[in-house]
Amino acid sequence: MAYAATVRTVRWCVAVGLAIVAGAARGQEAGFEPLFDGKSLAGWKANENPASWQVVDGQIVCHGPRSHLFYMGPDAAKPAEFKNFHFKAEVMTKPGANSGIYFHTRYQPDGWPEKGHEAQVNNSQSDPVRTGSLYNVVKNFEAPAKDDTWFTEEVIVEGDHIVIKVDGKTIVDFVEKTAEVKDGRKLSAGTFALQAHDPGSEVHYRNIRVKRLP
Repeated sequence: MAYAATVRTVRWCVAVGLAIVAGAARGQEAGFEPLFDGKSLAGWKANENPASWQVVDGQIVCHGPRSHLFYMGPDAAKPAEFKNFHFKAEVMTKPGANSGIYFHTRYQPDGWPEKGHEAQVNNSQSDPVRTGSLYNVVKNFEAPAKDDTWFTEEVIVEGDHIVIKVDGKTIVDFVEKTAEVKDGRKLSAGTFALQAHDPGSEVHYRNIRVKRLP
């Protein structure tokens, strides 16, 4: 009996350990909440051209005319809102693709999001402003990642401080001041949105998660 109990205990410990490792591999870090269930666009809302968005093999795929996919949260009557946060997503761009991750934004029925900032996603498209840029504020002209390869893009906002990282490398470290605000882009509070830029752009997103900060 003692031997059997020991075997069961060992097996349980191994199973728990494997589960922890598997969770870490999927990006389930402590304090982070998933924004995408890997199966549907539940909690998200596309504006114009919703057909530009699909869920394929556990990924959100944008490919088609301009559209923005806003994270609304579980309660459509009370849209999700984030102020200070640490956002992470795994991203893969196809050659010639352009996209972006908006934050502190709000749903609008059409057009480029007017509220919030955009973390650029673009490794090879004709626009020279590359992945990791704080679009139209801090420009990075050297691609920190490659097309057809998964990379992790992070956005961290604390007060008026914005950090954008790609695969752990800091691309933007910016403190917003009123005099530096351009085209109405400024920090406040709001949600996230992914961008389908144009019919020639295909970008995949997965393991999208966020940790709220004080």
